[in-house]
Amino acid sequence: MDSSTRKWATLVTCLLVAAVPSIDLTALNQAVPHLSADLRPSSTQVLWIADAYGFALAALLVTMGGVGDRIGHKKLLLAGMALFAAASALTAYAPSAELLIAARALLGVAGATLMPACLSLIRRAFTDPKERTAAVGAFMGVAGLAVGLGPVVGGALLEHFWWGSVFLVNVPVMAAAFVAGAVLLTESRDPVPGRLDLLSVPLSVAGVLGIVYAVKEAAAHGLDQGWIYVSASAGALALTAFVVRQSRLDEPLIDVRLFRRAAFSGAVITNMFAMFALVAQSLIFSLFFQLALGWSPLKAGLAGVPGAAGAMIGGALLAPPLISALGRARVVAAGMLLATCGYTLFLTVGLDTSYWTMLPSMLLAGVGMGIGLTVTGDTVLASVPKDRSGAASAISETGMELGGALGMAVLGSVLNAVYRSALELPAGVPGPAASAAGDSIAGALQAAAALPGDLAGQVGAAARDAFVDGMHAALLCSAGLAALVAVFSLITLRGVPKVITEEEEPDLVTVR
Repeated sequence: MDSSTRKWATLVTCLLVAAVPSIDLTALNQAVPHLSADLRPSSTQVLWIADAYGFALAALLVTMGGVGDRIGHKKLLLAGMALFAAASALTAYAPSAELLIAARALLGVAGATLMPACLSLIRRAFTDPKERTAAVGAFMGVAGLAVGLGPVVGGALLEHFWWGSVFLVNVPVMAAAFVAGAVLLTESRDPVPGRLDLLSVPLSVAGVLGIVYAVKEAAAHGLDQGWIYVSASAGALALTAFVVRQSRLDEPLIDVRLFRRAAFSGAVITNMFAMFALVAQSLIFSLFFQLALGWSPLKAGLAGVPGAAGAMIGGALLAPPLISALGRARVVAAGMLLATCGYTLFLTVGLDTSYWTMLPSMLLAGVGMGIGLTVTGDTVLASVPKDRSGAASAISETGMELGGALGMAVLGSVLNAVYRSALELPAGVPGPAASAAGDSIAGALQAAAALPGDLAGQVGAAARDAFVDGMHAALLCSAGLAALVAVFSLITLRGVPKVITEEEEPDLVTVR
């Protein structure tokens, strides 16, 4: 097989790998009611079923990126695919909530190997800068599209099979990707790998896990819990110790000097805050379609596909030529401004707005985010040596994971705060029902189902109206943040060349 065929085969294999975890993550939401009826988990266990994957993934991304640079990303990816398939089968047939949580955590461990390994293999396979940007755009676009397809796939499977089918479907796909990877992929690793510092690993895990756990728990339970501050403080201390240790090691897990490069640090920070804003489209509109409009999960999933498809088009097709024409800083800023326009148009959406009126807003936001995240993701990979791309992509992915968690916490809090202040319940609503309605729109609709007909309708209408007010407030925050990210990218990425190569830009890629 010639090199040209092999590089495109590498991309196709990595695209297949990228799709599975994203579909799995969102399909889980469809399966929760069904598995809850079967396994009878407690409310706390339901939360851990949803969060175990994300916690394990975020905690191990940095470690797995460094491991891949040392042992080889092909080896790591194949091991990760095999583990992901095995953990998916365990998840599908878990006989209890406890074993289901453990299997989901094991899926997170496997998932932490996939993204850094795939991006590193793409970085090595595509030496032409324009082709590399398009490949990165396709990879991120497929991952985003898969997030939108998750509810569709989950809804379709659950109409005909038991809840485990949404996880079991991962097994044949990963098996096919494993065979293709074993045959088609070439190894990517640091030719002079250093030893893995055993103290750095627990420090990075404790640091990231402490911060992400605190953010997610704050979003779920508010800021009045003392243990949230304990977790955040412990995480911050561990991360500080990790950074200090990395700066003193001859063979660090991650070379912190990478952050001295504007191309790298600016792109990572831009990615993090772009993900913060992106959460609005994926989370808030899923709630809007299903709860406020009463659409089925399958219909709601299909409704979100155009935005995800726009992200893929923006990343894979529009970003490469735009970089050549405008430069990286301007393209990222333009993408963020398109997203700002999309989020702003969302402010006109109400309960009576037709889907076709929403479509331009979804496409603008999707295309803009696709352009911005592709260029920054490509910049992260291009601004470090190929042999260190695993650690670099892991840093970027960790930042995006943290940005998404922060977005969930902050935007969710904004939505809930405005919802509660705007909710005007009719007279005669019993105290318990009023309390449930004040918590969330889901609580309001559940409470309304037990009320008399006219009163139930009035409570439901009041909750839907209040939710729209909260949605608009959160989307306004997203629009403002996207605009700030546009300005930030113009400043931090200014001077980064359109084409970054090791030969032409040694100041950007020389680490040692």
